[in-house]
Amino acid sequence: MKALILAAGFGTRLLPYTQHLPKPLFTINGRPILDYAVKSLLDAGCTKIFINAHHLADAIKCFIDTHWSKNLLEMVFEPVLLDTGGAIANLGSQLADDDFFVVNADVICDFDLSHLMACHKASDALATLLVHDCYRFNTLCVDQTTPGPGIVRHFSQAPESGLAFTGIQAISPGIFEYMPPEKIFSSIDVYQKLCGLQKVSALKAKQFYWRDMGTPRDYQQTSRECLAGKIFGIALSRIHEIEIQALAGDGSDRLWFRARHKEKSLILSDHGICIATPPYNTQCNNGPAQLNAFVKIGTHLTDKGVAVPKILGHDTISGQVAVADLGNTHLADHIRGMDEKPIITWYKRVIDALIDFSFKGIEDFDTAWTCQTPSYSKQMILDLECRYFMQAFVNEYLGRREQFKTFAQQFSHIADNVRIGAMNGLMHRDCQSKNIMIHNGHPWFIDFQSARKGPFQYDLASLLIDPYVTLSRAVQDQLLNFALEKIGLNVSCNKDAFIHSFRYCCISRNLQMLGAFGFLTRIKNKTQFKKYIPAALNGLECRLKNLNDPELADLTHFAQSLQGDLK
Repeated sequence: MKALILAAGFGTRLLPYTQHLPKPLFTINGRPILDYAVKSLLDAGCTKIFINAHHLADAIKCFIDTHWSKNLLEMVFEPVLLDTGGAIANLGSQLADDDFFVVNADVICDFDLSHLMACHKASDALATLLVHDCYRFNTLCVDQTTPGPGIVRHFSQAPESGLAFTGIQAISPGIFEYMPPEKIFSSIDVYQKLCGLQKVSALKAKQFYWRDMGTPRDYQQTSRECLAGKIFGIALSRIHEIEIQALAGDGSDRLWFRARHKEKSLILSDHGICIATPPYNTQCNNGPAQLNAFVKIGTHLTDKGVAVPKILGHDTISGQVAVADLGNTHLADHIRGMDEKPIITWYKRVIDALIDFSFKGIEDFDTAWTCQTPSYSKQMILDLECRYFMQAFVNEYLGRREQFKTFAQQFSHIADNVRIGAMNGLMHRDCQSKNIMIHNGHPWFIDFQSARKGPFQYDLASLLIDPYVTLSRAVQDQLLNFALEKIGLNVSCNKDAFIHSFRYCCISRNLQMLGAFGFLTRIKNKTQFKKYIPAALNGLECRLKNLNDPELADLTHFAQSLQGDLK
């Protein structure tokens, strides 16, 4: 038995991603969609499978040559797209000896195709279409008056009473007699003409899994379902039992979901489709670099016994990552309404865990896992902290027209002093209370994909000057001393040098916070971050004043002058 997999299209609904990877090679649970179609046909007894190709045909051929014998799979290149009917007619001489399958390469389906073929052979139809009830695609009118396949009357039924064609069909060689002489035509056009002869039947499938992946949303949703199903150990036909609920987002562009099945649950992080498209972006935002960092660093930290959610699985191309479910309680929520003493107790637990993150995390850490930069370098401070502050907050948010070079020397001074006395380990880079979950009585760190080599003092500064939790100066000093005491038990620590770096890290972090709040509010329209700007700006002014560094006098006055722009 033979089959044809239709894989020649441009995948226009998945642009721009399909400019660089053909849709049949998009993956589900790490396997190309095309591979699922091949496996389904082999299970049905096919001994020869043709795959037509046009767009990025070399990639399709490479997949076939790498994974399959040419005696089993053969690519048929179409210099000009022949459409679905023309593709079938093009293989008339190879398919004319027996009934055969034709399937689309962009669907996932677990239906037993041997049953479809058996139903087709038992009928006198020239084509038997596998159909189901899917409102979005319900266009077929099927006359179902007897058990088994019904007769397709036409292809323009109202969705309320129609059925949807899955793109999977069993066809008899007699169909070639009804195909037009031209080379380019749709198989649906042929079927519509055959409807009047009652030669097209439809087998309605029930309790099976079918997904069309023609759009980014459909593809990513399918990938989420299948990833959760794989981790829960559920067959495709039972994926409908999984409940997937969207969760509130954060400052990033990632989407978050919770998947539940009975007593089990997990969290899905959607990084967006991760196919690098020119201009290739090496910055740490949605894309291959961020997903790779999330998976590699998360796996490394778990292996080192650091308190981060375990990576349960991922699909690189769809951008889906599944992690252990740590619940819904962030540190900021957990301590809300607490007295000062229990708040300090919780922060001490966080600092203990943060020390593990830094010192255990840096062991065997591979800088190739990082995105943006491998370490917290001077150039990174200048670009992603200081310049970010000037562009995203001062100019874009406040509407000023200030040049970075005006304060370039002072920003350089901050960057240099951050590194004086820096205690380098693995730096989280965004260690604030909303990136710390409280689960089973312990703190856990999330959003660790920006981790890199850098000063422990930066994470400690991020924690203590966190805009989402207002800690008094006295509490901050108490927790700073606690951190010094704990670190001193493990390594030789120069207290004065440590505090020196910490104070400048507070300034650097404060600049980054304001840049982020300005960007998220003005550019991303995430207005919930606007309310944190006044306190963050006031904090910058106070910290510069308390530092009392004559090298930063102009920057201190500048920060003070910005207060008026908020009114």
